[in-house]
Amino acid sequence: MKIGVLTFHRCINYGSYWQARCLVEGLRAEGHDAELLDHDDAQVRRAEWRCALQPQLPARTPRRDLPRYAAKARYFLEAFERLPQSRRFALDRPEEAGEYDAVLVGSDEVWNFRHPWYGSKPIFFGERLRTRRLASYAASFGNHDAEHGIDPAWAAKLERFDALSVRDENSRRLVRDGLDREPELVLDPCLQFPPPPAPPSGETAPYLALYGHGFPDWFAAAVRDWADANGTRVLSIGYRNDWADEQRIEADPEEFSALIAGADAVATNFFHGCVFALHHRRPFVSAPSVYRFNKVRDLTRALAAERHMVTEQTPRETYADLLETPLDPAIGARIAAMRAKSSAYLAAALA
Repeated sequence: MKIGVLTFHRCINYGSYWQARCLVEGLRAEGHDAELLDHDDAQVRRAEWRCALQPQLPARTPRRDLPRYAAKARYFLEAFERLPQSRRFALDRPEEAGEYDAVLVGSDEVWNFRHPWYGSKPIFFGERLRTRRLASYAASFGNHDAEHGIDPAWAAKLERFDALSVRDENSRRLVRDGLDREPELVLDPCLQFPPPPAPPSGETAPYLALYGHGFPDWFAAAVRDWADANGTRVLSIGYRNDWADEQRIEADPEEFSALIAGADAVATNFFHGCVFALHHRRPFVSAPSVYRFNKVRDLTRALAAERHMVTEQTPRETYADLLETPLDPAIGARIAAMRAKSSAYLAAALA
């Protein structure tokens, strides 16, 4: 089938890049002619670059770090161009994307009404797309909590989908309550169609891979204490964290995966930090954050990994256990079971 994948494929973010790449490459490996729908918008591009250079606003990026964040953004732009993509079209002109046998909307926060620049864009709700079949794969409402529901006008747009799947329980509840339909809960593409084996990281001494920013002080202190007690470097990937031993701000997407794969342990507050720790079978801990709480909570619950999401009350000895012990085999079994369900969903959605 000729399949268009509609997602946030040009975000300067490791998770957004990898979920887009994994989904389109996974579909191509199954014999489909799949490509990313290359939507473009000048305002979105400006917002992405502003976020890439100033990721921790209102805290400003130190001037010494600006060249490193700029280099990271350039590496992403080069990586984007290597992905299979449609002809470019305006974000508000979906009909110009071309005709497809099927369009898959997702993964990522494609239905997040609170997203600062993609929120409430009709294209992600299927508007004016030229396709025989319209389905979602691992779509998410992000930090739009199920308690706030879906406006009936937006629910009506989702009713036009031939098949619906989401990647977190919060999104499942929103669809269930707003449409009276039961969407399938499926794996993020990075776990459904895992990335290629990561090259060696090039690191020799033990290190903990730190991915994210805005960590609470109690989490930073606990991870730092563990690292010091174990003679382990803390290596921050993609963002500056002053409590880390080393900053790898400019890491490209391939290096991100390699550094997670080569780490002795992972500490993160990002959804795809957890996903890549799970994919590479690295011991990990995750701190909750307001923006990503729903996604991380539901991921760890779905995969029997909820103890890896720690709180301020978590004892220090629990950190040692989580960061030094291989992942519970039950997690791998849960991933395998969900991978089979996700494959069945995709086969039916594309039939």
